[in-house]
Amino acid sequence: MALLICDHVAPELVDEHGTYPDMFRKLLGIPFDSFYVCDDHFPEMDDYEQFVCTGSKFSVYDDLLWVEKLKELTRDVYGAGKKYVGVCFGHQMIAEALGGSVQRSEKGYLIGVHTFTIHKQKPWMVPYQPVFNVLMLCQDQVVRLPEGGEALASSPDCKAGMFTVGRNFLGIQGHPEFTPEYDRAVFESRLNRADSEKVKQAIKSFDQKPDSERLAGYIRHFLTQ
Repeated sequence: MALLICDHVAPELVDEHGTYPDMFRKLLGIPFDSFYVCDDHFPEMDDYEQFVCTGSKFSVYDDLLWVEKLKELTRDVYGAGKKYVGVCFGHQMIAEALGGSVQRSEKGYLIGVHTFTIHKQKPWMVPYQPVFNVLMLCQDQVVRLPEGGEALASSPDCKAGMFTVGRNFLGIQGHPEFTPEYDRAVFESRLNRADSEKVKQAIKSFDQKPDSERLAGYIRHFLTQ
């Protein structure tokens, strides 16, 4: 498996929270090779059958060379019929690369723990529950799925919380790889005083436990089904 890393953990947070490869290694428990695509380090597509694309502080519509190259790789992986899972930015990359649309949400930042309802059960959703909690940290959202996209889960503030394209592409808007402590450290560094009420609500939401282990199982089953 190739992990497509689209950002760096802030240096001052690495000692406590680890790097993105550390987070995904702990989440998934399966071996992978790491590629910092945000630093223009890309894998050879033919060398891998499975790809996981991470979150990022960047947007999929940013005019950056590595973002355009990642769109091309994403389309090539889709054309080759290989497995691809996108998380947050990676979820949005699937939509943007395959003909959907991503925009800055009128809801603003979504942070803390959010609850999503699953509208369509799939065989890889094991063990299945009709709702899941997941940590969020995003401003952009998928506003139009690509052709062949199937919406699987939503929340009141995020209509495209999980979707698939065909049998091989899965997007998850939330961050199952995050801990509440890391999520809080990042959003408190990004939001200003005007967002203090939103921050308070997000901190209160940590009373709900994220279903990270269950979502990790979904991802593993999807990659190997």
